[in-house]
Amino acid sequence: MDAEDAWQAVQLGQLGQSGQAERSKRAEQPGQAGQLHRAAAAALIGTAIEFYDFFIYGTAAALVFGPVFFPGLGTVGALLAAFSVYAVAFLARPLGAVVFGHFGDRVGRKATLVVSLLLMGLATAAVGVLPGFAAWGWWAPAVLVALRVCQGVGLGGEWGGAALLIAENAPAERRGRYGGFLQLGPTCGFVLANGVFLALQLGLDERAFRAWGWRVPFLASFALVAVGLFVRLRIEESPLFRSAGRGERAPSLEVLREHWRPVLAGGGAITVGYALFYLTTTYALAYATSGLGVASTLVLTMLLIGAVGMAATVWLSAARSDRWGRRRTLWWATVLAAGWSLVLFPLLETASRSLMFVALAGAMVVLGCMFGPVAAFLPELFPTRVRYTGAALTYNLGGVIGGATTPLVATRLTEAYGTAQPVGWYLAGLGVLALGCLRLLPETTGAELGAVDGGRRRAPLLGADPAA
Repeated sequence: MDAEDAWQAVQLGQLGQSGQAERSKRAEQPGQAGQLHRAAAAALIGTAIEFYDFFIYGTAAALVFGPVFFPGLGTVGALLAAFSVYAVAFLARPLGAVVFGHFGDRVGRKATLVVSLLLMGLATAAVGVLPGFAAWGWWAPAVLVALRVCQGVGLGGEWGGAALLIAENAPAERRGRYGGFLQLGPTCGFVLANGVFLALQLGLDERAFRAWGWRVPFLASFALVAVGLFVRLRIEESPLFRSAGRGERAPSLEVLREHWRPVLAGGGAITVGYALFYLTTTYALAYATSGLGVASTLVLTMLLIGAVGMAATVWLSAARSDRWGRRRTLWWATVLAAGWSLVLFPLLETASRSLMFVALAGAMVVLGCMFGPVAAFLPELFPTRVRYTGAALTYNLGGVIGGATTPLVATRLTEAYGTAQPVGWYLAGLGVLALGCLRLLPETTGAELGAVDGGRRRAPLLGADPAA
């Protein structure tokens, strides 16, 4: 225990009772529990839909987009081209964080989330009716890039707003647990996306799947967006935003000027989670099917089973972070991720069904441990007036570093060395980077929102259990 933590423990004895009284007072406010439950449901459903839209591109890129939009480039060239367009959305996500963060901090969380859902859903559905290279030539991949940018901008504004929707309604001592609802959204979106592709591949032959079957998951976005809008239009604005009023005139400028430390350190801390996720769910799928000759239906089935374990550990780590601490939970999850990255591809390359399942399912379980606390941790690093922009920018910066380039780097490394095992060392290196970034961030567990500002504690944490 360092001096800062010792000071915190002493202060907890003096402030814990008043913190509990304040939270009890808030809990007695009529309708607050109902609003919190509606906010959690809206965050879960909306985020699941948005990530479904995002994930189906990754699955389609691994299975079919190469020959549909980039024929004539060869197997590796077409896969690199498909993954390059895949990376475009990650590069667009910080732009979405800035744009939607601006209006989220100035106008409100609710309206911004409705617009982000519409943008993401309509762009995804448009991919479902986009002609391939054979019909439109190079216009087809050009339009695909534009739609992918729209997807990235929409998702860039989604997560930050949904995280705030929960964090600004939840009591401090249970913010991690309620944040787990949001972090289940990407898992649900992944299961839905891969489940639809698996069903199509089982029900259609290869020719029908490549001709039109892959379009079905994209067109289904129309119906899913309608459901998401129905849920989100029923929620109320965040009470913290209502009490604080309009935020800064240019929140992105204040974030870059006053809060750049938690943005950079927070983004770096979650890079390895992004990298491991997309290596496991996208690149490993492409590598196993095209490089190892394993049936795509088998890999998709393994990933879907692994996603159940991921959902369980998301919920467990999110809830336990309220007692163990956000930073502490992320620290040990990152250590697990760095270690697992070294065995992931050696196990995959055995082509043994049981060992491949251990590799993929183990990675998904580790990912759940990493993602669980993030929905509470990142919003706690920023004050209300710039919280949307700060949390969204931090989350999506991690996506650029860990998600955008990783499939491309993995493809190049595998091509250069004839094996995917060097990819594991690359991933372990990102794990070391993430651990260094976590050391630069404060522990935020139990803090009232606003008690941490600019990446430093401004006030003691309230109501945490120092013995936990």
